[in-house]
Amino acid sequence: MGVVILLVMAAGVAAMLTRKLPTAFALVVLAVVIALVAGAPLTGRNSVLDTVLQEGASALAATMIAILLGSWLGKLLDETGIAGTLVRKIVEFGGDRPVVVALGVLAVSTLVGTVTGSAPAAMLAGIIGIPAMIAVGIPKVTAAGTILMGIAAGMPFELPVWQFFSTALELPIPTVRGFMIKLFPFALAAAVLFVLVESRRRGVEHAWSAKSLTPKPRSGRRARLGDAPWYALLTPVVPLVLALGLDVAIIPSLLAGVLYCLVTTTRPREMNKRLLRTLYGGFEVAAAPITLFIAIGILLAAVKLPGAIEALEPLVKAVSPQNAVLFVLVFTVLVPLCLYRGPLNVFGLGAGIAGVLIAAGIYPATAVLGLATSYNQVFGVADPTSTQTVWSAQYAGVTPQQVMIRTLPYVWAVALGGFCVTTATYL
Repeated sequence: MGVVILLVMAAGVAAMLTRKLPTAFALVVLAVVIALVAGAPLTGRNSVLDTVLQEGASALAATMIAILLGSWLGKLLDETGIAGTLVRKIVEFGGDRPVVVALGVLAVSTLVGTVTGSAPAAMLAGIIGIPAMIAVGIPKVTAAGTILMGIAAGMPFELPVWQFFSTALELPIPTVRGFMIKLFPFALAAAVLFVLVESRRRGVEHAWSAKSLTPKPRSGRRARLGDAPWYALLTPVVPLVLALGLDVAIIPSLLAGVLYCLVTTTRPREMNKRLLRTLYGGFEVAAAPITLFIAIGILLAAVKLPGAIEALEPLVKAVSPQNAVLFVLVFTVLVPLCLYRGPLNVFGLGAGIAGVLIAAGIYPATAVLGLATSYNQVFGVADPTSTQTVWSAQYAGVTPQQVMIRTLPYVWAVALGGFCVTTATYL
């Protein structure tokens, strides 16, 4: 039965890779089939309808709320001009010094990456940042990669990501936060190294992307508002200070960021309209990831069924390295399997594999956290199918595959660092 479940998983990966089914739909179908193969009844305890579909759909509810709040805050950063102001100030400071401009945009991207992820984060930093970098001679691929590496450097402090790993792996927030803090130096060092190396290896290129010449039009309201006040620029830091420094829960921290942004940028008579407008916009941005998290919750419920664990445990245990050195080597070699929505992509089948590793007792949950978060650093930058990679590449006038080739060595090194920390700390 375990072999049959693995074959079903392989079929699910194939359906996602060939785009026969959207990722979320494929994961739900996969979960139902796994439950049936594992001998789960239709109703009752550990069943297809009541456990997998009903309980699984809401299992990651806290993560979904955090994603929505992060998207809401991201819309506020856009509408109030905070993100644009940060990038413009950096560009003005950098002048015609390409590396300084790129490092400044990298810093803004990192800050934005702590608030929200995916394409919205890339847009917040990249709409102004990518044309600015290209204008001073940064190669197009490097400009796109700088945005992505910056977002990935901020990802260890993205509060919705903390909530996701906490809920999915059943770990307390402080445990997730502790590992993320250890992962951050690797992500930041790789991002800075990427800018320093890639901006110089091909020299200055005085070229301009046709797409980059068409900046996002600003409404009359935005044009009248101009730059955001200096104290409003602290908005991305507010949730982080509360959650990291004062140990405030994630959802209240994000709500505090929304409130701070609103109070520091909006006249009292306009607050109601802006709150509703940006909230509805946040729903639009959050719809796709929330759908995916519903599907991931369903898949996690399926692979944690007693029948599935009993069938998969001997097979997974047989191929899982227990020696610390082999652990690092094997999972480092397997890094490409998290690309193209592969089986180690934590926002796909990788979540199910993580659930099996924990439920079967093959690795402690903390070690699986190290694996999943390290792979996530690779997926968030180099996967040509991820929305932030596609948007950044197309906006810069290059292909996602070109960005993958340039960024993959750097994020591969980040994953290696994460695996080393995992073995040293948790194994």
